[in-house]
Amino acid sequence: MKVCNKVKEAFQEKALWDDWRWQFRNRIRDLEGLKRFVNLTPEEEAGIRWAEERFPMAITPYLLSLIDPLDPECPVRKQVIPRIDEAFVARGDLSDPCGEESHSPVPGLVHRYPDRVLLLVTDTCASYCRYCTRRRRVGEEERDSSIEEAIEYIRKNRSVRDVLLSGGDPLILSTERLEAILKRIREIPHVEIIRIGTRVPVNLPQRIDQDLTGMLRRYHPIFMSIHFSHPKEITPECGRALSALADAGIPLGSQTVLLRGINDDPETMKTLMHGLLKHRVRPYYLYQADLVPGTSHFRTPVRKGIEIIERLRGFTTGYAVPTFVIDAPGGGGKVPVGPEYVIKMDKGKVLFRNYEGKTFEYIEPEE
Repeated sequence: MKVCNKVKEAFQEKALWDDWRWQFRNRIRDLEGLKRFVNLTPEEEAGIRWAEERFPMAITPYLLSLIDPLDPECPVRKQVIPRIDEAFVARGDLSDPCGEESHSPVPGLVHRYPDRVLLLVTDTCASYCRYCTRRRRVGEEERDSSIEEAIEYIRKNRSVRDVLLSGGDPLILSTERLEAILKRIREIPHVEIIRIGTRVPVNLPQRIDQDLTGMLRRYHPIFMSIHFSHPKEITPECGRALSALADAGIPLGSQTVLLRGINDDPETMKTLMHGLLKHRVRPYYLYQADLVPGTSHFRTPVRKGIEIIERLRGFTTGYAVPTFVIDAPGGGGKVPVGPEYVIKMDKGKVLFRNYEGKTFEYIEPEE
């Protein structure tokens, strides 16, 4: 990859390219650093300056190598380089669009659903997506969250059987720190499964090393939800990371945010979903973008997501069709939204259509 080689050559310590800690230390975080590699537009330069004290920019050298330096419409570039559009707050925007704060009984923990909790273990990511739902708290400081109260809350609430680690990105923690958290959760008898939400295989695949996968094996059942946005993100390096995780016995799922001008067409989405399946990642959720201040330029009409699902269902394997959801503003949880296939329900029969638009009648059992 020419761009990748150019970026590697620009770093004097290129022999350390595969060292994830080196990648993290050498993230591009300011305007002058980025101008060395990317022909920035005036909108991008203004956006970077505007974002400095609000929601910082950070791009790993690896992810930078995937950016087209000449094309402002590059789907990777648009996700991580600020634009001045972020200064605009649209009608209906909410600083906490998913209502996490109102469902947080103790710091660092969200308990919205009856049997599962969200545990926020860090405020740090390898690279910061400009449409981040948690931009109100992520990226302000590079710190790990205290989880003492949260662990005790989980221990006392026997209804909690499922714990999702998120942040920030849990895989940014050292292997030792992450293991200490997993060990404490796994010691709680009523916790059945642990999930990890991450984007590290996309923006820092070097992090998925033998030490990490060997450690994760010890705390099964562990599931992992990985944030993918575009087929361009599925590189050989990413593929090796996914294989290592899958070979460690971790079921992998994907979460994708529907983004204007990045993945909001059926063919791009189908290519992404097919690419994920080839790497043993099961498409899980397609999210309507949340009402985060400064992100309206990323959002599409809801009908666009419905159209994409309709162009997937029946036209490709069911494994490749994610569930399209809206995270209800204010904290109502994930609500599935999709095409309507039921035309009419009468006593004793249901009239419905298939993916081709043909109608069929199903006779229901007599009472």
